[in-house]
This record gives sequence, structure tokens and C-alpha cells, in this order.
Amino acid sequence: MLQAGLYSSIYHYLQAIQAAGTEDAKAVSLKMRELPINDFYNKNGVLRRDGRAIHDMYLAQVKSPAESKYQFDDYKILSKIPGKDVWRPESEGGGPSAAR
Repeated sequence: MLQAGLYSSIYHYLQAIQAAGTEDAKAVSLKMRELPINDFYNKNGVLRRDGRAIHDMYLAQVKSPAESKYQFDDYKILSKIPGKDVWRPESEGGGPSAAR
């Protein structure tokens, strides 16, 4: 999950550079918040003003060896939890990025 999240954040950053047409930090930061986060890891995620990426999460269960059909077939998805229900509201934040 850590590597997937890192890939997703860098991919989104590079897309924002391309869309902004510049490497200027302020312009890229604004573009990152404007563009939806879409990749193999996130679908229609958003980067809030406070810097938190809001995306859906999944409740998964580890499969038994009998349930696993191929290599890395380890998890059974039990439910999808919408991002709006996972992360605390921006109004309850207060992190250092919130004032930007």
C-alpha cells in the first residue's frame, strides 16, 4: 500500500506539472487540487486545500489458500467505503497546509 500510494502521489504531481505547463510550485499545487486523482490506486480522488487526499478505501479479508486461485490473489474485498466517510472533514483539520 505504501508503494502504491507513493506512486499515485508522484503520478498526480507529474500530471499537474504537465497540465499547468510549468514547474512553478504554486501553480502546480493549485493544479493538483483542481485535477481529480485517477490511476490504478484511486478513482476520482481529490486533493483538499489542507493537503489531504480523499479517496475510497476498502475493507478486505485475507483469502484462505483454497480460495486463492493465482499468485498474489490474497484478498477478498468485503466492502468499499466512500472517501467522504473515511477522512475527517476539512473543517476539523487545522494542519499546516490549511492556511494556504
